[in-house]
Amino acid sequence: MTQDHTAAPDATPASPAPWRPSRTVAVVLAGGTGTRLGLGIPKQLLKIAGKPIIEHTLAVFEAAPEIDEIIVLMAAGHVPDAQQIVDKAGFRKVSKVISGGDTRNATTRIALDAIGEGDVNILFHDAVRPLLSGRIVRECVNALWTYTAVDVAIPSADTIIQVDENECITDIPVRSTLRRGQTPQAFRSGTIREAYRIAGGDANFAATDDCGVVLRYLPGTPIKVIDGSDENIKVTHPVDVHLADKLFQLAAAQAPKLTDHRSYTEELTGRTVVVFGGSYGIGHELTELARRYGAQVFPFSRSTTGTHVERAADVEAALKTAFEATGRIDHVVVTAGVLEKGELSEMDQETMDRVLQVNFVGPVTIARQSLSYLQQTKGQLLLYTSSSYTRGRARYALYSATKAALVNLTQALSDEWAEFGVRVNCINPERTATPMRTKAFGEEPEHTLLAAETVAQSSLDVLISELTGQVIDVRRAPGEGPAANVPAQGGPTATPATAG
Repeated sequence: MTQDHTAAPDATPASPAPWRPSRTVAVVLAGGTGTRLGLGIPKQLLKIAGKPIIEHTLAVFEAAPEIDEIIVLMAAGHVPDAQQIVDKAGFRKVSKVISGGDTRNATTRIALDAIGEGDVNILFHDAVRPLLSGRIVRECVNALWTYTAVDVAIPSADTIIQVDENECITDIPVRSTLRRGQTPQAFRSGTIREAYRIAGGDANFAATDDCGVVLRYLPGTPIKVIDGSDENIKVTHPVDVHLADKLFQLAAAQAPKLTDHRSYTEELTGRTVVVFGGSYGIGHELTELARRYGAQVFPFSRSTTGTHVERAADVEAALKTAFEATGRIDHVVVTAGVLEKGELSEMDQETMDRVLQVNFVGPVTIARQSLSYLQQTKGQLLLYTSSSYTRGRARYALYSATKAALVNLTQALSDEWAEFGVRVNCINPERTATPMRTKAFGEEPEHTLLAAETVAQSSLDVLISELTGQVIDVRRAPGEGPAANVPAQGGPTATPATAG
């Protein structure tokens, strides 16, 4: 990943006149048709990580404090589809969803007309770059205080060659001076309008991007280049769909934190939380913490209430108990799990069944039973994975596999349940000091483990957030000891460890 650089504060201004824009507008260019993907719909409507690509992209600008307004330029014939996504997601900054032109340049002209006159910051961004970061948006807008045109690019990791019509090399440019262009491209409105005005008088006008128009028709205008990121990929080919989906899966969302005890109390008082696996470890800490903030919490586990998460009747009875006591269920949390170590080839059928039943069938059963309750409160289902979901670990293959399955379950259910207003998220804590871990791996240096209370606090932040379909990493703060993102490798014994 490239480093985070901002425009140098002592850079020479492109214009001596002070720049006072009335607002900053993000123009999302969604005119592609998906031809190269072989789709029957525009590629920006394709779903990755549970949402249409364009929804992910719009969410970045919606969340960026630097952006005041969003205009969407959609492929002809699909404006209603885009408008439906905007309405359903509740994007308040989107002011217009209109048809784009036949070419990128024609679409830019339509956007400029839609923005209207006046001094405005304008960011043009490809709708099919859904992994844009808030950092890039911020740096583009900040750079416009000094420059009138801004591009985003990353260094080329590959050697670039130039070929002739016979596909023979004619030149190999110096790689250190080359960059791979991305978006957004940002402009002061007067600069981009003037470039297109001049271009309008050129019968041979053609450009592949807006910075190219400025470079050709306003050659004296410096174009500042901001560092992009390797993750800011453009979904163009079939492989890009898989890459983007995996990047979303690996990305860690951040739950907003409230500022004080009173804020948490206001959010949680009167809410009902059901915790499966609440006898000890993370589930117990979450139970105690939520109660301190005024929530009515009902912990269930095999050891204390005889509740087996894989048994539908047990889950149904637990949920019914909580509902009959309070008349509502706002959050359902599943921390119950089993960690059995040992070679898969040496595991007996009973052990394998227990791991699969508790770690996967249990959460699925709870999800099915909880939906009707969570629909009534527009609540949330919270699951737990582990860092081993990104790569299966030797000697606890089934545990790793079930944790990966829970990530996929989270993303799938968040999509399925969006129409009901029910959110689904997944916590991914690093190595945590819990009885389950101690049983599996023995005593470990305390400074290498995350405290269960820390995971419980992060879990609470997620429960009262508006996040859905996200995997939220929980890590120790810098300086608390050496970081470790994978469970420690165990010894040769197959010691069972169970939560709840």
